[in-house]
Amino acid sequence: MSADSSLPNSSLPAPRFQLTPQEWRAKLDPEEYAVLREAATERPFVGEYTDTKTPGVYTCKACDAELFRSTEKFDSHCGWPSFFDPANSDAVILKPDDSMGMRRVEVVCANCHSHLGHVFEGEGYATPTDQRYCINSIALKHAPESSDSK
Repeated sequence: MSADSSLPNSSLPAPRFQLTPQEWRAKLDPEEYAVLREAATERPFVGEYTDTKTPGVYTCKACDAELFRSTEKFDSHCGWPSFFDPANSDAVILKPDDSMGMRRVEVVCANCHSHLGHVFEGEGYATPTDQRYCINSIALKHAPESSDSK
């Protein structure tokens, strides 16, 4: 995994897209704000994209940056959308998360530093990376592939 647990959070590059907390609250509804800006987690099996199979691109709900593609989405049956790789290696930042009494790796949008979910590895899924990017549906927008882009 590419997260360097020796780096303090302050060493993250500055987000390219920045708003004040008041601007974020005006842009996002309260549930979106809780997940994207305060690192909350939506309940499992309730998200809009948990079972979506429609081809397309998943972007950040906060800033519209491309994060994942449907070609990397897989059925993990964990209750949240799962991807085995981001669309671009620079699309997300992985950072240590020691909350909840355990060591995890948080996934944040590289463009705006919004919380997306967590990445896990070594769970035995038959994917090319053996990683599961477990992402909150509420943190994403899905743009279906148009018929003229095929």
